[in-house]
This record gives sequence, structure tokens and C-alpha cells, in this order.
Amino acid sequence: MTRARPRRRAHRPLIAVPARFAATTSALRYAAEVSARALVEAVWRAGGEPATIHPHAPAGVCDPAETAARLARFDGVLLPGGGDLSPHRYGADEAHEAVYDVDHEQDAFDLEVACQARESGLPLLAVCRGLQVVNTALGGTLHQDMGGPGREHRHVRHPVSLTPESAVALATGATTVDASCFHHQHVDRLGEGLTATARAADGTIEAVEATGGAGWFLAVQWHPEDTARTDPAQQRLFDALVRAASAYR
Repeated sequence: MTRARPRRRAHRPLIAVPARFAATTSALRYAAEVSARALVEAVWRAGGEPATIHPHAPAGVCDPAETAARLARFDGVLLPGGGDLSPHRYGADEAHEAVYDVDHEQDAFDLEVACQARESGLPLLAVCRGLQVVNTALGGTLHQDMGGPGREHRHVRHPVSLTPESAVALATGATTVDASCFHHQHVDRLGEGLTATARAADGTIEAVEATGGAGWFLAVQWHPEDTARTDPAQQRLFDALVRAASAYR
């Protein structure tokens, strides 16, 4: 008796998620490369296939051709949060004492991924540090510290106003969202071709997006994955990335 072949299912769009280096993990005996579970689960719920990729940039130098070739198999990219960028990446002579967890290999790889996505039209969603990477990659600068407790946006959930008809407003289906934030730095000068499309009540830029050029290219300063499971507006950011990735091919 011949068995019927199983019906083929449509492939999930493949979303590259650069790993974050971790000095220790509870389940492994060595330093590790990790992705936040909440982040990859949000991509999965959206219909994407999250794939962690190794941040290869020996001695803090990334090969553009190699990175382009590695990204060619993907349909989209998600730049996650993490430690601070080295201030020299955006032209600062010295680092503020609050700057933490700088990793030059991570910096070089993330910056090149942002550049490659922008140039190729590969759909990109960037989160927290990811926004700062995008802004720096396109020639912008950052405030290294927001002024300590009471002024920084660490362990904060607050309303963020979105520009009507912007990509972030269309993605979330809202003009105000409740954002979960964990950052002590923020955008100073905007990178080339970027527009600020969301702000907190204190004026902090909370989202930027590309104006012109190919591809869906959006970065948010908050962590939508924190509340995406229960807040449809936050989950829709990941849904929008996966839709853009589906259309990319």
C-alpha cells in the first residue's frame, strides 16, 4: 500500500537574529552565544523562523563581503538589545563611566548587518541597542548617559506617542503604545536617511525608520518582546517584520 505524501507547508520566512555573547549560562559549561527567548518566540508567533547567527568580526573588524554573503540566505533580520556600543563608534573621544558591556566584535558585526540590510533592502526590525546600532551605522550619534536614576529609562513602562501613518504606527495599529524600556542612552543626532517617528513624554526618541530606499527598516528603543505575548500592538511589530520578509523574496 502506497502512503500518500504529506502536504507541503509554506516555508516560514527565515529571520536572522545576531547572537549576544554571554560570559556564563546555567545550562552550559562554557561562555555562550544566546538569544532572548521572548524575542525569538515573538518572531515564531508571527510566523517567522528565527535563526541565531554567530557575530563574526575578529579583532573588532567585520568583512562586508562575508557578511553580505551570510545574510543572502535570509528573508529578514532582527537586531536585538544588549550592552552599549563603544562610544568611539560614533566619534566620542572618551566613554562615560556608565557605559557597560562593550564588545568590539559584537559592535562591528551588528553595525555591518545594519548597513547591509539598509543597502540591500533586507527587512529589518531593531530593538533597544539595535536602534542605537542602526543610528550609528548611518552616521548618527548617541547621548552616552541620560543622567542616572530618575532620568534614564531603565525598568520603565511608559506611553510613547507614534507619528500617524508612520511605519511604526501602521505596524502597531496605534498612535500611542505602552512601551517597556530598559536603556540609559538615547539618540543624539539622527543618522542619514532616518526619521524619528516615536517619542516619550520627555522628548526621548523612541523609534526611527528609514525614509526612502528599498526595504522595510524600523527600529524601536523599547523592548516589544517584553509584553508582546499579552499586548497585540507590540506583537504586531514582529508580525510586520515577518510580512515584510515574506514579501522580500
